[in-house]
Amino acid sequence: MASRRQDIFEQRKQKLERLRALGINPYPNRFERTHSARQAVKLLETMEANAASGEQKAVVRVAGRIMAMRKMGRAAFFDLRDGSGKIQVLFQTHGFSEAQIRLFDDIDIGDVIGVEGSLMRTRTGEPTVAVGSFVLLSKALQPLPEKWHGLTDTDTRYRQRYIDLIANVEVRDIFVLRSRIITAVRQFLNDRGFLEVETPVLQPSAGGALAAPFITHHNALDRDFYLRIALELHLKRLIVGGFDKVYEIGRIFRNEGISTTHSPEFTMLESYEAYADYTDVMRMLEEMVSWVSQTVLGTTRIKYAEHEVDLKPPWQRMTLRDAVKEYSGIDFVKYPTAASLKEKMQSMNIAFDPDQNWAKLVDELLKTFVKPRLIQPTIVYDYPVSMSPLAKSKPNEERVTERFQAYVAGSIELANAYSELNDPIEQRLRFEEQMRERHGDDPEQWTIDEDFLTALEYGMPPTGGLGVGIDRLVMLLTNQQSIREVILFPQLREKEG
Repeated sequence: MASRRQDIFEQRKQKLERLRALGINPYPNRFERTHSARQAVKLLETMEANAASGEQKAVVRVAGRIMAMRKMGRAAFFDLRDGSGKIQVLFQTHGFSEAQIRLFDDIDIGDVIGVEGSLMRTRTGEPTVAVGSFVLLSKALQPLPEKWHGLTDTDTRYRQRYIDLIANVEVRDIFVLRSRIITAVRQFLNDRGFLEVETPVLQPSAGGALAAPFITHHNALDRDFYLRIALELHLKRLIVGGFDKVYEIGRIFRNEGISTTHSPEFTMLESYEAYADYTDVMRMLEEMVSWVSQTVLGTTRIKYAEHEVDLKPPWQRMTLRDAVKEYSGIDFVKYPTAASLKEKMQSMNIAFDPDQNWAKLVDELLKTFVKPRLIQPTIVYDYPVSMSPLAKSKPNEERVTERFQAYVAGSIELANAYSELNDPIEQRLRFEEQMRERHGDDPEQWTIDEDFLTALEYGMPPTGGLGVGIDRLVMLLTNQQSIREVILFPQLREKEG
């Protein structure tokens, strides 16, 4: 037995064939609009405000998708929606030609039409276009989601985002805000003298972060490349080359887990400023996030889940050691080896992966005990060297680096930043140690970016670097608890069945 959706599809195909038989093109090349829906409503309001005497009329040409239809014999009200909003149109077919009446009879919810008519307001006060003529612009063969319930199934929403955007106006609003947030970030950095640049997505070695890469093969060069896991190493080459302030907003690819805050493909902002350190970057981050919020939302006070958050500077600051000690009860400096730290965690009944090294254990304490407690924006700074292979050590504190991370709302890790390591010899030693931990003593398995080390050997000035997850910033400013809600086309597991 055919499904209801299939029945509707077949009925609409029959309507399509009827229209073509009448010589009507159901998919014409263009339609010349004079106004968007919002502009038409605004024009009507302006006319009404300026009408000193007599009756004024304006003819407009608007177009959009039919979202609702109320037919009453040869008259009908349709709700048309375009990218700007919704406007009602009134059909009174007694003056229509026979061809237009036949077209009217075969119109369905979901079709895209263009209309020409005069602006008016109904007795209920609804801005309306009284249709003089109309044209079908695109015949929809698939029905829209059920009128009163909309589209709520999350799997369908993510897989078929186009339906989600049609059915749920609030989803479109999220992505409009996303665009405005990214524009505001660019404006903030441009106004501070930063230069936006683009760096390669395909890279000969996976560097700049500790993450599993995606690998692809370049046929013309007959060699494997990695999809970048960070923007960092090429941007720092540009600092070596003489640019003082650079940034990139680009796609990053990490072949790892999927969760409400992690996507294998995501958008990252990275900026680098010569002659700055991580304290300069702290101030810039606070100013940027609060300025973007004020610019886009009109306030620095936002709601995220059940929390009220104020993004106005200055933000709270805590060293990593103090934060972990306060919230977990463990002073990790007193347990400098993986074995001793595991023993301490075990004595406190704290679960851990027995294969984790010391740095991973400290990071686990941070994520488990500290991050959920940081509701107001907080900068956690001064990380151990083993957790920060690209960060510069603090003066007179060899085991501690000038690194910070920013947390907010108990669940969002917003930023990661360093005073960048610019000693090429020390950088090589840290890369090699990193490779040994991951791949053992087999250099054939190592993926050290030798050209980056060569660049450092030419001399990189003191530099402050910042990484901000754009998707997480959008989550924060649009009050979304899943990263998939702010990525238009998120990666999903293959659909079963």
